[in-house]
Amino acid sequence: MQTTLFCPKSNPQAKLRLFCFSFAGGRALNFRPWSESFPKMIEICPVEYPGRGSLMGSQPFTQLKPLVEAIAPALIPHLDKPFAFFGHSMGGLVSFELTHLLKSESSLTPSHLFVSACRAPQLPPTRKPIYNLPESELKAELRRLNGTPEAVLENSELMEILLPILRADFAVVDTYVYTHKPPLECPIIVFGGLQDQVVSYAQLAAWQEQAVTPVLLKMFKGDHFFLHSDQTALVQSILQVLGNEEF
Repeated sequence: MQTTLFCPKSNPQAKLRLFCFSFAGGRALNFRPWSESFPKMIEICPVEYPGRGSLMGSQPFTQLKPLVEAIAPALIPHLDKPFAFFGHSMGGLVSFELTHLLKSESSLTPSHLFVSACRAPQLPPTRKPIYNLPESELKAELRRLNGTPEAVLENSELMEILLPILRADFAVVDTYVYTHKPPLECPIIVFGGLQDQVVSYAQLAAWQEQAVTPVLLKMFKGDHFFLHSDQTALVQSILQVLGNEEF
């Protein structure tokens, strides 16, 4: 099954590519504004999951392993220069497993792994699975997460399209089973929301177990979707890390 890259401003002269992995139900298009916020030395390359955007006609994955195995070969041709990963919520889990897969199979490692609003993978889930909830209960959970506009939740035609994608993505997260892995040698930078009711500070701090070097943990104003509400500060924090590196 195919995945595609979505680079709003292709820049062959860029010194680093930042691959962005979206939250459940998200699209590569969510990262379009980032291409305007980063300097030319950094090329923003969001990854489109099957079942949405240009891949609307394809079936979304419901398990993490095959999703990651589909993404890896699509990315490898674009890893011919330094690269970093950013993943929000579900995307944090995707980018973590993808980092290990690329290292073990292709000896490729990102310069940095940015994980956002995502509990450390070795921790057990703190909520029951939601991918198989009745529609009314799933909508209530979406309202609690505050990542889907109310106008979308109330639009039956849009929800008819979106719900199967959301169920598939939540299944990816809800059915994930962590297997022990050696700590990553690349720096891990962890972001969280001060008002996030889904992922706690302690769950973010637990990423240290997955890293050889000390994890940098930074909190932002907002809930689970501070990715949107505090986007400027988030982008600046990424730039502060990447801007201090020579590629």
